Amino acid sequence: MSPVLDLVRDDLRDFAGYSSARRTTVSGSIWLNANESPWVSPADPGLALNRYPEPQPVLLRERLARLYGVATPQLLITRGSDEGIDLLVRAFCRAGQDGVLIAPPTFGMYAVCARVQNAPLHEVALIDDGDRWSLDVERVIERVATQPIRLVFLCSPANPTGQALPTADIRRLALALRGRAVLVIDEAYAEFSPVDSAIGLLAEFDHLVVLRTLSKAYALAGARVGSVIAAPDLIGVLRNLAAPYPVPAPSAALALAALEPEAAAAARSRVQTTIAERGRVETALRSAPGVTHVYASAGNYLLLRFQDAEAAFQRLLAAGVVVRDMRANPVLADALRISIGSPAENEALIAALATLKSGRAA
Repeated sequence: MSPVLDLVRDDLRDFAGYSSARRTTVSGSIWLNANESPWVSPADPGLALNRYPEPQPVLLRERLARLYGVATPQLLITRGSDEGIDLLVRAFCRAGQDGVLIAPPTFGMYAVCARVQNAPLHEVALIDDGDRWSLDVERVIERVATQPIRLVFLCSPANPTGQALPTADIRRLALALRGRAVLVIDEAYAEFSPVDSAIGLLAEFDHLVVLRTLSKAYALAGARVGSVIAAPDLIGVLRNLAAPYPVPAPSAALALAALEPEAAAAARSRVQTTIAERGRVETALRSAPGVTHVYASAGNYLLLRFQDAEAAFQRLLAAGVVVRDMRANPVLADALRISIGSPAENEALIAALATLKSGRAA
């Protein structure tokens, strides 16, 4: 048994979950075990949607495991990364007792899932050194050593700040957290980053978890296909906590099609275009009027500070360009996050900001 299971909630270590009709190993030609309709809907595109889908579609799970270079038992398919985050908090955190550590400013779902579970939230703020953000590794290690923390969520590349965690920092954290907490590296934007994936460290650390998704680089945000990659024993625990049928048949079919050689090659080409456009947009916006700072980014987005963020936001909206307003976060009170679009979309963005006046509105 993997040592990481010692960190799982005591009441869930032997929890078997719901045994759905499709989770059993029985087979046959007449299916009367799940109270399904025997008739196919006229709206069905040929996917047999009158039947429940496989809880973990075998072909897709195998294909995703090959994509990420892991064994199939190390991977759980989830409804985007959001479900993986939620499952991890529920598996490791007893309400009101076991804490979750995050490094703000960061992706908001970590805090949301912690609150829903009533898991105490601990924060170690990122360091803004003027050009890029960085993680205070020493403070994270100190906090986990002195507080009842079971999960550490880190985003790499980080959303919204853009920096990627060096492999050496992840290994250092994993060594320090062993036996104390589970280290989760959310790699939703890994395809856009030059830094190696933390997946390469899984063989060394059974308390390391990596989250991946097809939402970004593979252009399937609407299909909701994510992966939790971890030790097989931990994957087994999470699977028992998951909903009976987390992967809709249409989503599984779309994901398999997107991972076919020709479609996957197109995705890689789009990633390279995005990386090139990221550099072009960054250069253009550094000299745009009213822009005070553009942070370096390893994701498919840029974080910008403005002399007057409200004026910039409204100017973009007037041009039909919608960006993410980050001003609710006190340390980003003058900031907007801008996704890298197509070359034409990026031109519209640059043109809109080129007309922004320097200085603050009266």
